[in-house]
Amino acid sequence: MSEAVIADNKPVIIEQLEVGTYYWCACGQSKGHPDKPYCDGSHAGTNITPVAFEIAEAQKVALCNCKQTGNPPFCDGAHAKL
Repeated sequence: MSEAVIADNKPVIIEQLEVGTYYWCACGQSKGHPDKPYCDGSHAGTNITPVAFEIAEAQKVALCNCKQTGNPPFCDGAHAKL
């Protein structure tokens, strides 16, 4: 597999993502989708790897679930074109 699976056609909104390092699922196969868009290792056997990102200050975020964003892991509205 070399293409990401669309986990949902809308982003997951997290009202208060706490400070820390996160690993966003870029393959769309993680079992927690669509509510938890974090890597669970399901990408094994693909050429897709998770995207690490840092949150320096607790904040509201919109994380991409369609896997088409130009600004991973954050939603840029690409799902509207699907």
